[in-house]
Amino acid sequence: MSNVNLTIGGRSFTLACADGQEGHVEHLGRLIDEKAAAAGAVGQTETRMLLFAAIMLADEVHNLREQDAAPPPAPPLTSPPAPAASEENASLPPEMLERLAKIADSIENLASLLEEAQESP
Repeated sequence: MSNVNLTIGGRSFTLACADGQEGHVEHLGRLIDEKAAAAGAVGQTETRMLLFAAIMLADEVHNLREQDAAPPPAPPLTSPPAPAASEENASLPPEMLERLAKIADSIENLASLLEEAQESP
């Protein structure tokens, strides 16, 4: 296990992560910091700032899921009908799955931070 120091909204956080994942976790921390700044939450309480960032990340996940669930546009009448999609072909593209996994990890980390913040005086 390794520790990673993140700065989100001007506050420092130390998180444990698996060896070799430090760069990935730091990148996720920068994304959270960007979301907190975009929400205008910098300067708010730690819990409120992280909540705003989590809501914005959750909104992105929601929008990505809605885009994936939207039916594809109807093919032009001149083209032959598309073959029926199997369950395997109907799954999300690997890039989308990877992005969603990263967003989910970010939200889980935020939830842990919020729980820790609520437990400390």
